Amino acid sequence: MYFTDHTTVFHNGEWLHVSEIKADLYSQTMHYGLGAFEGMRAYKTPLGTQIFRANEHYRRLLASCEMMGIKCDYSVEDLVAYSYELLNKNNLKNAYIRPLAYMDANMALRSASSANLFICAWEWGPLLGEKLLKVMSSSFQRPNPRSLHVEAKVSGHYVNSILAANEAKANGYDEALLTDMNGNVAQGPGANFFFEKDGVLYTAPRGHILPGITRATIMELARDLDIRVREEFFKTEDVEGADAAFFTGTAAEVIGFESLNGIKFKKPWDTTHGYTLRHAYKSLVLSAEAHIIDVV
Repeated sequence: MYFTDHTTVFHNGEWLHVSEIKADLYSQTMHYGLGAFEGMRAYKTPLGTQIFRANEHYRRLLASCEMMGIKCDYSVEDLVAYSYELLNKNNLKNAYIRPLAYMDANMALRSASSANLFICAWEWGPLLGEKLLKVMSSSFQRPNPRSLHVEAKVSGHYVNSILAANEAKANGYDEALLTDMNGNVAQGPGANFFFEKDGVLYTAPRGHILPGITRATIMELARDLDIRVREEFFKTEDVEGADAAFFTGTAAEVIGFESLNGIKFKKPWDTTHGYTLRHAYKSLVLSAEAHIIDVV
């Protein structure tokens, strides 16, 4: 599903057919998970295909690389240009784009001296589908921020996400909701989390979560719509039986919950702030102006 017989990819400054890519099985990324990646979406707009907030995504990729000691000698401007060229070469109008900075061979427990950059794209619907989700509280917690850089989008961090998602599926749920080291609700395996209670939206503060670009966009839209958002710590019992809840992320976009731990949310989804923001978000990414709006 990720490529066809005609797919072109970017690899270390070259445009190659996907079959020409060679990966080193001694790569530090393969053995230890040391790599950084991003996920962004391109949408067909009245001005043509535009990558939503590409600058922010690539700034985060370079920041992740710097934090992890990964050499990535590209500018944001060059990376954005390569991504548009990638879309053109593959004739993609609506697509998901995945840049990956991965390491050369190195079995030592320190960053390899050189790294590689791979960028690919494919057509991909919303990661979690379109139906309301049945979510469970995970037995797994988000990593302790004193053990690694939780604000970096690092390949190895997602082992935690896979464990939580596997557990949820095995127990008959659609997705998981993880807490932090203190038992406060943090986020999903690959998406940030909001819940609504008495007309106010709540989301976990930065520090124990990946501060998502979609999360920031939703908070910006909420301000524009006079929807109050509070960033604070809260427990699972604060969420169970609240008015509504939803995940946000580039891959998932905005997707609502039906229930948490079998307890349904009180308000019909189409009467909630999440529903309003889902449609506002979709309107934004499909608009002519979407690509020029920056998030602080």
